[in-house]
Amino acid sequence: MNFKTTMSVLSSSFVLGAAGLASQAVAAPLPAGYTCVGGSVCGTLGADGNVTVSPQGGDYGYVSTAGAVGNNGNLGIGAETNSSVARTPIFASLAGDALEFFFNYVTSDGSSFIEYSWVKLINAADSSSQILFTARTTPTGDTVPGFGLPGLAPGVTLTPGTTAIIANQTNWSPLGSYSGSCFGPGCGQTGWIGMNYSIANAGNYFLEFGVVNWSDQIYDSGLAFDGITIAGNPINPVPEPAGLALLGVALAGLGVARAKAKKAA
Repeated sequence: MNFKTTMSVLSSSFVLGAAGLASQAVAAPLPAGYTCVGGSVCGTLGADGNVTVSPQGGDYGYVSTAGAVGNNGNLGIGAETNSSVARTPIFASLAGDALEFFFNYVTSDGSSFIEYSWVKLINAADSSSQILFTARTTPTGDTVPGFGLPGLAPGVTLTPGTTAIIANQTNWSPLGSYSGSCFGPGCGQTGWIGMNYSIANAGNYFLEFGVVNWSDQIYDSGLAFDGITIAGNPINPVPEPAGLALLGVALAGLGVARAKAKKAA
């Protein structure tokens, strides 16, 4: 048993013994239309442990590595093990529309075990993608963008602009048995950060939120997200092709009915 595994056993015992000391909410599934990929761990929560509600208020979505089955996505930089990915419904955007949301990166890992998270904007038509930002465990300096990872996409603005980790704030139930644990400097949460990005081209898109374990599958990390808007409006999912066909039939029927009513008059 290596040092980190030994620490994991001790930490898990402590967490189980301390269960119930912090206020924690009950998780629910992601909203309809969202996708939790493969064996990913995703859900919806309110204020929970150290993680408050976002500036948007109400519940927020999250994705976590705790209990993730398989490697469901990553940036392909090296020693990724298990990971989780959540995706929004497909939404339409005009060129120049502002994409905005809040996020909070939370990790029980630190030191040299460099977990990370990412957010991509993906074009639904051709699967091309833009990494908006990354987040990564670090004892000092900014957690976003993650060191050694792609930086902020051109045009991305974060509020606040500095994103140092708030140390040791890891009491958050999506971290599973590692909630309240900390392996080395760098564990904690960023707190809620606002992101603004102007979408360059009109089209149909979805967002991908991902988080990954590095070198092992212990001391988990997660990403909370909330308040996703396009041009100031909540994302409005694009209807599936079958739904579009039904809408066309309904509109055609309405046109026929109007024509008959006009003829009868």
